[in-house]
Amino acid sequence: MRRMKRIVVGVTGASGTLYAKRLIEAITKTNYVEMYLIISDTAKTVARLEEVELSGYPVHYEENCDFTAGIASGSFLFDAMVVVPCSMKSLAAIANGHSTTLIARAADVALKERRKLILVLRETPYSRVHLVNMLAAHDAGATIMPASPPLYTHPQTINDLADTIVSRVLDHCGISHAIGSRWKE
Repeated sequence: MRRMKRIVVGVTGASGTLYAKRLIEAITKTNYVEMYLIISDTAKTVARLEEVELSGYPVHYEENCDFTAGIASGSFLFDAMVVVPCSMKSLAAIANGHSTTLIARAADVALKERRKLILVLRETPYSRVHLVNMLAAHDAGATIMPASPPLYTHPQTINDLADTIVSRVLDHCGISHAIGSRWKE
């Protein structure tokens, strides 16, 4: 019997917690994905400032300081990890193997075990340091996916904008969905 798909979602302290909320909502609507959610302390602060609620979902909540969590081990099977939004601090930690948080450690596990790791960056402009870290993460196996929603979909709401990025994340994780529209479909 095949196990449910397991996805780890890390939410870090960059602006754009709406992307995380929309992704969490989309994944929890499926009946074949088990989600492990880690929210950094800074992400909790940003979510409050952005008036985005990230709790109360039927997921496994993990503390960012708990290195005894299953997802901290390569022997714990998960299919993909998404860091959304991914702060430049978290990008630097992930790109350089500096695993001082559970989010960075789970990302390190994804890279070392050759599992899908998607980093949804939310920063502008990028410095040379950011670009070097993006390249290092990419070269290690991560997918770099800046939160740059397209406008050709004619979004009507901020949720529509967020959903264009969430739909790409879901596609890359192999999760079926009906979010947003596709070009020429």
